[in-house]
Amino acid sequence: MSPLCESFLTAEQLNQMEPFYPLRADVCEQCWLVQLERYVTPESIFTEYAYFSSYSDSWVRHARHYVDLTTERLGLGPDSLVVELASNDGYLLQHFVARGVPVLGIEPAHNVAQAAEAHGVPTLTRFFGEELADELADDGRQADLVVANNVLAQVPDLNGFVAGIARLLKPGGVVTVEFPHLVRLMEGNQFDTIYHEHFSYFSFGTARRIFAKHGLVLFDVEELSTHGGSLRIWGRRADAADSAVSERVAELAARELTAGLETPQPYAGFGERVAKTKRSLLEFLIAAKGDGATIAGYGAPGKGNTLLNYCGIRTDFLDYTVDRNPYKHGRFTPGTHIPIHPPSKLAETRPDYILILPWNLKDEIIAQLTHDLDWDARFVVPIPEVGVHGKDRLLTSRAYGPGAMG
Repeated sequence: MSPLCESFLTAEQLNQMEPFYPLRADVCEQCWLVQLERYVTPESIFTEYAYFSSYSDSWVRHARHYVDLTTERLGLGPDSLVVELASNDGYLLQHFVARGVPVLGIEPAHNVAQAAEAHGVPTLTRFFGEELADELADDGRQADLVVANNVLAQVPDLNGFVAGIARLLKPGGVVTVEFPHLVRLMEGNQFDTIYHEHFSYFSFGTARRIFAKHGLVLFDVEELSTHGGSLRIWGRRADAADSAVSERVAELAARELTAGLETPQPYAGFGERVAKTKRSLLEFLIAAKGDGATIAGYGAPGKGNTLLNYCGIRTDFLDYTVDRNPYKHGRFTPGTHIPIHPPSKLAETRPDYILILPWNLKDEIIAQLTHDLDWDARFVVPIPEVGVHGKDRLLTSRAYGPGAMG
């Protein structure tokens, strides 16, 4: 049972009833899509949203590199149109704007869309699907490039969303979609990336079937390091003049089949590995607190709230957490009610340990904190297994018990 992971609380809400929903991922033995049951509407989750992409320096660099790559590969220019679905605060489209390439962002969260407009990114505050795609196409606004980064998992109506992409593309247009790779999620024990805001989890084979159903051919795929291991798929309409398909498509599809992704076996042992990670993290925290250590968190990401709620980590273990996003300052984490402060709070209290909740950004965060902190804090990374890092190296990575901190 877990609350919605982006539903941060104000102080006035702490004594109110807080809804919790079952958090269970199932896999379909027909299409092999991993799915959550839908408990709440997208409108209740995404109309106001706490995640702003621009607060991750490495993610903005990733976006800038993508813009350089696609502009050159696709020959984009002032006569092109780039449309991003779930464009957030303009973190990516701003780089196309700087190059003089016309853009349109589509972002349902009003507060985030306002930040994009402030960056000079024209944005429609709408949910994307077939209806909106028809409106844009009928208005002559079909796209040379459609971008959809880390949104496919958040779409309850996958068929309507992908059909909308096919409608929105020009006949020679290209779509790129990035999403966490299910293979890496399971191999890396990344259970905290499962939360109610993510309705689906994709292998390459599953994504390929969904896009093919709507007349889109995946002609290339890249394996990325972002978000613990992601895929970037490249698609075009089946009737496009260019029919070349990269060797990487067949190679990755074959590798997934060899790994048994379309059999029940890889999914069966995942739950016990998750429980083992929970026990190890709690053993570490109990031992650290038993030795008198102080512990703070870094970050308040959605994945962190899955981790905190599943493991039952509250202020008995974490005094507070910090985040760069001002929207979260003065609020509390859903379910666990851990206060969220600006990063400057760390220097005020000088904790012995800092638990890094956005572990996918651990290198960026440890490098940043190592530069900023003037005391000998240690950094705890919970995924894929509990590891304790000093300022320059991994100190230990193992299961913990009482007395392990000595």
